[in-house]
Amino acid sequence: MDRIYKDADTLIKRSIEANLPGSAVRKALKARTFSGKLSVVSIGKAAWTMAQAAHEELKDRVKTGIVITKYGHSRGAIPGMEIIEAGHPLPDENTIKGTEKALALAETLGAGDELLFLISGGGSALFEKPLPGINMADIVDVNSQLLASGADIVEINMIRKRLSGVKGGRFAQACAPARVFTVVLSDVLGDRLDSIASGPAAPDMSTAEDALAVVKKYKLKLKDSVKDHLSKETPKKLDNVEAEITGSVRTLCTSAANIAGELGYTPYILCSDMNGEARETGLLMAAIARQINKRLAKQASGSYTPARPCAIILGGETIVRLKGTGKGGRNQEIALAAAEGIAGIDNLVVFSIGSDGTDGPTDAAGGIVDGFTAARLKAKGLKPEDILDNNDAYNGLKAVDGLLITGPTGTNVNDVAVILAL
Repeated sequence: MDRIYKDADTLIKRSIEANLPGSAVRKALKARTFSGKLSVVSIGKAAWTMAQAAHEELKDRVKTGIVITKYGHSRGAIPGMEIIEAGHPLPDENTIKGTEKALALAETLGAGDELLFLISGGGSALFEKPLPGINMADIVDVNSQLLASGADIVEINMIRKRLSGVKGGRFAQACAPARVFTVVLSDVLGDRLDSIASGPAAPDMSTAEDALAVVKKYKLKLKDSVKDHLSKETPKKLDNVEAEITGSVRTLCTSAANIAGELGYTPYILCSDMNGEARETGLLMAAIARQINKRLAKQASGSYTPARPCAIILGGETIVRLKGTGKGGRNQEIALAAAEGIAGIDNLVVFSIGSDGTDGPTDAAGGIVDGFTAARLKAKGLKPEDILDNNDAYNGLKAVDGLLITGPTGTNVNDVAVILAL
């Protein structure tokens, strides 16, 4: 088992390294000519890395800049840029402070000026200014309800953008008549610009009717002032914006497949649009692992089962329905949910990891289990099913050394889950 854990560690580290946004940002900027006064605003979990790359490429061409990222994700000063760390997944006072500074910068822009807007996942929580009649407590309450409901990221952002003075294209409006060039690191399935960080510089593709349907679907309890804003429309056209997407979960999956191949595994990308409940995804991965363990080349149905050594790769973003009071994240739930189903299988691991290095409100990036994880838990008097029912995957995996901890990585292109079988 030592080798397969070593290979898993190598696969994780190298896949993340291959998707750091620095080189992609520099490439996007090399192909771009800026003629007016140039300012920078960078938001999201990868905001520091993207801003640093912009500084390295543009140097003193940038006159001023604001960087807003998650606590612990800054790696030091960047010349000419003010760095503000704020709350995620829920916004806080620093979120408002940083956003107000970005809006103040936008007010100084005029015709002929240009703004380089660097966007990465996490920007929805990190870039926020409530609309009149709504306060930060209202925003936090709505976000908390959405995160606990099991709503997907597109549904969540339909609500968020209608309560915000910067989301849903409103920040780009605030920058007009200046031109806005956005470089985007996507953490949203399908790379929808209006959903990544709730689309602060993108026309909104959703409608007020869509947003109200989400409220009804998840039975959200909202104040009248919040409901009033949800019934109003967001900008549907922006004439001062250009955008370029530099990375996504598809590139993460491709990187993982290439690296697995170099390590001696036959790689198979099962999908790059994984969604649904984390627990169900873990059960699915366990079922696939059991088929692999049978070493069948051909099933009666005609479906093909890969032979060992192989790596089965899924990319995307699942959801967690909060029922318990424990601690964890979607990637930890995927791994733990697979543990019982792969019990007794040797030389096989299942792991799932968030590319940004943080999974839910924890210091872990994800989790890893093998054929003996369930037995180790039971030896400690712990049952995987009970742990999952309490949404306590973090403490369950911690008890058996199943947490994956990378620290902030500097990128954010969604999650990757892998079955690695020797």
